[in-house]
Amino acid sequence: MREKVVVGMSGGVDSSAAAYLLKEAGYEVIGVTMRLWTEQAAEADGFSGPDAVQDARQVALKLGIPHYVMDFREEFERQVVAYFVREYAAGRTPNPCVACNRSIKWEALLHRAAGIGADCIATGHYARIKRLENGRFSVCSSVTAAKDQTYALCRLTQAQLARTRMPVGEYPKEEIRELARRAGLPVADKPDSQEICFVGDNDYAGFIRRYSGQEFPPGNFVDRQGRVMGRHRGIIHYTVGQRKGLGLALPEPAFVLEIRPKTNEVVLGFGREIFAGEATAEGMNWMSRAGEDVEDGMRVTAKLRYGHRGAAARIFQEEDGRLRCVFEEEQRAVTPGQALVLYEEDCVLGGGTITG
Repeated sequence: MREKVVVGMSGGVDSSAAAYLLKEAGYEVIGVTMRLWTEQAAEADGFSGPDAVQDARQVALKLGIPHYVMDFREEFERQVVAYFVREYAAGRTPNPCVACNRSIKWEALLHRAAGIGADCIATGHYARIKRLENGRFSVCSSVTAAKDQTYALCRLTQAQLARTRMPVGEYPKEEIRELARRAGLPVADKPDSQEICFVGDNDYAGFIRRYSGQEFPPGNFVDRQGRVMGRHRGIIHYTVGQRKGLGLALPEPAFVLEIRPKTNEVVLGFGREIFAGEATAEGMNWMSRAGEDVEDGMRVTAKLRYGHRGAAARIFQEEDGRLRCVFEEEQRAVTPGQALVLYEEDCVLGGGTITG
């Protein structure tokens, strides 16, 4: 009996190619487009709005597979949008894609998929899932480093990974597009989505104000000694490491070092002040090893943000449950709220949320 797989189809080329590859491999494929946000917001983004549904439906028709639209708007608003707004208001920089992947694109979709008798789900992410010698599953790098998406998948659980397929991770991006062209998929040349799907105009601050109904008043830019250096527009306009858009005339480039919601201050620094020798993280999700098998002082490669190349480091588990990551060389802009993702060779060891 063929294995039945639900493919999350965004209307883009990668998820469409995933559906094609799985059908060619003999799976019984069902396409599902997830409705995540309101129609008004979705219209600003062709990957989550009506165009996405139409594009996915056309691909499903071409492949001869059933296609459904499932409503996940309530879960998405609660688990992703509210979290995004709450973190910015608290002076942290969230990663909504990490939250969405675990809570919506996996947990919620797996639940719905089981309801229609599917054995597993699949996505168009550039990553591979491996079962390691210790019996655990891990997300491992795709064959093309330029499109590797393992960072955003660091919160997936063992149960989720066991029921997931990621066929696109075996191919470079250009080969996926060519494969889609040969298969006659109508989205073969559709451009990639770049922005957060629910902030179509990329105006984070405006979105946060509209969604929360709160005002975030101007306050002081200060240095580490508390000296006032000017006025800021409201803390939601800034993130750690930011240099552009400060609106200050200073003798040398300044960077955001810290955001203090309680005093409504944004702390600025200069030169090497933006670099740090270590980071701490909480809420670690262990992947390639169980937590009890993670040794103090073990060497890892650590990524601090999606575009980070990774840095050699050693890790230590603290008594309060947090993890301390000590870099061999200082790293720029360790940003609270972002994910700290640890790798053993090409596989994710685990990931958590940076606290400082």
